[in-house]
Amino acid sequence: MLSTQQVIEKTNRLGAHNYHPKEVVIVKGRGARVWDPEGREYYDMLSAYSALNFGHCHPEIVQAATEQMGEVALTSRAFHNAVLCECYERLCGLTGKNMVLPMNTGAEAVETALKTARRWGAEVKGVENGQQEIIVCANNFHGRTIAIISFSSDPEARINYGPYAPGFKIVPYGDAAALEAAVTPHTVAFLVEPIQGEAGVVCPPAGYLRQVREICTRHHILLMADEVQTGFARTGRMFAVQHEDVEPDLFILGKALGGGVMPISALAAGSDILGVFTPGSHGSTFGGNPLACACAVKAIEILTRDNYPEMAEQKGAYFMEQLRGIANPDILEVRGRGLLIGVEFAVPAAPYVKRLIANGVLAKETHERTIRFAPPIVISRAELDDACGRIRASLVR
Repeated sequence: MLSTQQVIEKTNRLGAHNYHPKEVVIVKGRGARVWDPEGREYYDMLSAYSALNFGHCHPEIVQAATEQMGEVALTSRAFHNAVLCECYERLCGLTGKNMVLPMNTGAEAVETALKTARRWGAEVKGVENGQQEIIVCANNFHGRTIAIISFSSDPEARINYGPYAPGFKIVPYGDAAALEAAVTPHTVAFLVEPIQGEAGVVCPPAGYLRQVREICTRHHILLMADEVQTGFARTGRMFAVQHEDVEPDLFILGKALGGGVMPISALAAGSDILGVFTPGSHGSTFGGNPLACACAVKAIEILTRDNYPEMAEQKGAYFMEQLRGIANPDILEVRGRGLLIGVEFAVPAAPYVKRLIANGVLAKETHERTIRFAPPIVISRAELDDACGRIRASLVR
């Protein structure tokens, strides 16, 4: 086996440098813990940006994947497969919607949502094709495709990728009045994260999502909730919009849907919305493949059977209490919901991340001054206590 330094050297020599990972190599993961080539153990407090809600190598999901691999892994959508319809049924039951469109990644799901909104706007709302407008929020993160970075407010995501796709308006996050003011007869949708993860775990003001729902309903525009990072129990509810009892017109789902084993994403909405698609109007060779669907079916079964939302809510409340007890004048705020937590500093957070890693806790800074903590929901209380001790030793000043 290559050493940590050998892996890093080969990766840096042969790979495009579109990432700058921390100098940790992961060769094995189980539950909330991972190991490097030298056998050093770490707590995974990033969870692949919430894709690992079930932890690493959840045995039931691994078994479901293994069994499906022994039958058939890929058919393409040229033919039916026997697992996709089961995945549809589970997702419809979880979201309360009656139609699902599967894709592979979160960014693909967002792109599909944008296409859905534009086509729905032209065919159902009656907006002239080419005039459709979609409203988004400042400091959003929905992926890195050309269309998505066209409405990003992050210069790093946008630089030198022009010309940018038109048809988007950006309003401040958490400001319902700004959304109201931005709506025109050409507006077809509002795309929003219930909690902005990449922006530093930013929670909107209380009542914001309910106000947004009312505005969208009144103006006959689609409320599209990007729950790629916040969905599937991460925030202490099955979906983060449920903290305000809001039902979006369209759910955008991904990451944890694949159980931490396979990439799979999906849109869930009513047939009056997703019904705008006809054969040939959208597709994906791997979208809805049997292997990913088998993982998703098992993941959804475990989510509901073991009450993951309650687990995340209880563990998250305890974790935040421990974090708020750390004595460090550099810490400005500890915020979040469930097991999606941000610790904001008055100074750059990277040196603290380095200390965390040295103490066996994997985390990463976002927007320079915020460390995101999002351990797998399966983390045990004993593991959480141990991790909190290591975090305290790393952050105390």
